Amino acid sequence: MLDPEVIDAIAAELADAGRTHGVVPRISARYPQATVEDSYAIQGIWRDRQLASGRRLVGRKIGLTSKAMQQATGITEPDYGVMFDDTVWDSGSSIPFDHFSNVRIEVELAFVLKAPLEGPHCSVFDVLRATEYVTPALEVLNSHIELEGRTIVDTISDNASYGGMVLGGVPMRPDQIDLRWVSALLYRNETIEETGVAAGVLGHPATGVAWLANKLHQHGAHLEAGEIILAGSFTRPMWVSRGDSVLCDYGPMGTLTCRFV
Repeated sequence: MLDPEVIDAIAAELADAGRTHGVVPRISARYPQATVEDSYAIQGIWRDRQLASGRRLVGRKIGLTSKAMQQATGITEPDYGVMFDDTVWDSGSSIPFDHFSNVRIEVELAFVLKAPLEGPHCSVFDVLRATEYVTPALEVLNSHIELEGRTIVDTISDNASYGGMVLGGVPMRPDQIDLRWVSALLYRNETIEETGVAAGVLGHPATGVAWLANKLHQHGAHLEAGEIILAGSFTRPMWVSRGDSVLCDYGPMGTLTCRFV
């Protein structure tokens, strides 16, 4: 376990990197003794300082829930981060490229809750009962820690590499569609780059939300009604550059678009 002073200093370092859009050396390389609980402690201090500065929490993201993402990162354990109100864009938006570091896109489903969810024994059925609707979403990854050789400790400390999300398409209630079979075609500059099916997220995308509720219980927290939960990507991350246009076709659930400027 890291000393509280070290945890506090790392959280401040990551906050500075967020303001400057910079990248810092791996925590796991500098502090090989750091644990997963240390990384959530770092994230928690960073989060609380963001809230104190006036940002508003709107939901959580779950990461590394699919084989595609685990193979892409070399990390096999899911993680989570927080999402603030100033990181949400509507479909069709122009997104400032310089606002991020190591910019990549992931294809996801977002669950919008109508009731609280709390562990430790939350199930897929609990998630579906508590969900008002599910909507297509793109996650913008934003990494402030060097990518090569990073571990789960680095990713969690860096708010699970969350940068922003794009919401749109056709929202549906969980009883309107078999969420396992939601598929997506991801295009960059009119060229298809990735495809995937939502069952790639732990067999059912709601499984990721249940995992999150149970994990938060271990940290003395729960999910509130109204929160938006990004359930995890079912494609590999797609790199984007300034000027790129992105389109994701979810079939019956519509399309999402954005452009990086």
